[in-house]
Amino acid sequence: MLARVGVADLDALFSDLPAAFRDPAIDLPAALTEPELIALLEERAGENADPARPNFLGAGAYQHSIPAIAAHLTARSEFVTAYTPYQPEISQGTLQSAFEYQSVVCELTGMDVSNTGLYDVASATAEACLLAVRATKREAVALLEPIHPGTAEVVRTYSRGTGLRVDLVTSAGDVTEEHACLVVQQPDFLGTIVDLEPLAEAAHAAGVLLVTVADPFALGLLRSPGEAGADIVTGEGRDLAGAPGFGGPSLGLFAARSPFMRQMPGRIVGRTQELYPPPDGDGEPRTGYVLTLQAREQFIRRERATSNVSTAQALIALAFTITMEALGPRGLREAAELCYQRAHDAAARIAALPGYETPQRGPWFQEFLVRGPVPAEALAAELRARGIGPGLDVSARPEPEARDALLFAVTEATPDAHVDALVAALAEIGGGA
Repeated sequence: MLARVGVADLDALFSDLPAAFRDPAIDLPAALTEPELIALLEERAGENADPARPNFLGAGAYQHSIPAIAAHLTARSEFVTAYTPYQPEISQGTLQSAFEYQSVVCELTGMDVSNTGLYDVASATAEACLLAVRATKREAVALLEPIHPGTAEVVRTYSRGTGLRVDLVTSAGDVTEEHACLVVQQPDFLGTIVDLEPLAEAAHAAGVLLVTVADPFALGLLRSPGEAGADIVTGEGRDLAGAPGFGGPSLGLFAARSPFMRQMPGRIVGRTQELYPPPDGDGEPRTGYVLTLQAREQFIRRERATSNVSTAQALIALAFTITMEALGPRGLREAAELCYQRAHDAAARIAALPGYETPQRGPWFQEFLVRGPVPAEALAAELRARGIGPGLDVSARPEPEARDALLFAVTEATPDAHVDALVAALAEIGGGA
């Protein structure tokens, strides 16, 4: 290589780099033996909050009851390194699991086509906005409040350098013919169930696409966005694949109506069948899975690419698929109903305490606002001092219901003892206020 480049040695090869940066001294501690390293890691892990303590933080990440079969199957060696191969048809099992994932997402959302998964709900929603811009030739998108602030921020990040304008709106009446899409979270950021149909009608009247950011678990109970008129649906699938685990990795659901299929980011797996039975087979045509579409710029002409997405989050998508298929439509509905009932029971118990109220803007699913006898920040601090993880402080938001309020999440996986501990702590705090 040195001869080809035309330099005498390695020092000459790196001569353009200042000497101070070629081999700088790195201030690292002395090496540890394996037992010492394990002890250090256990010490660091012990600094994490006890996962068994009561915790009512939601705001986009929720604890659900995941069937044990999901963790068991995804731990098998053939799955733990799941990745779409560069010669994908040689790996029929990988493609079949992706096809089943797509089928589950389409059935859940009421959409015609799904991709194999994206990074997370926020990036999936940003990609949905870019798809709407390409499809409508417009240069602005509208986000209906209240929407998750993290999702809104990621959409803004994606818009930088593209000339795309991002508007926060408070009603469908604020949408104009300048907008490519109206993005609506279902349930919204403060937990309220949204009536999508009138929003879809108002958006479509202005030639605007409706993008629904849906909670897939809530869709076990709610009408599918497709039935209500949505054009594109995104969502977060991580919570139906395993425990939240201090954040990621995540799984961005992305599904759309068929006219937008060739504009979708990521990959789409299709299923085909032989026209004629194989001469040496059992007389039945064989089924095969193929990578039908991949819109990444690495695989097609750069100017024709829709995205630079390079992952399908295959392992998490597989766990999500196993959970959904293990539950089935009836099981998912029963779990969502239980979640709804337990959350409403907890909210009723809190609202019955002197000095507390649970202000809501309409029907809600698993998250609810709590306003107490002390400011939200002080209430959260009092709960933490008692070993209870409080809901998210949303008191800085503009909605009147959020004033001095915390946003609590209760699901079907929340133990009764944790709710009892919360109610007792709130009563104690209220008694001393």
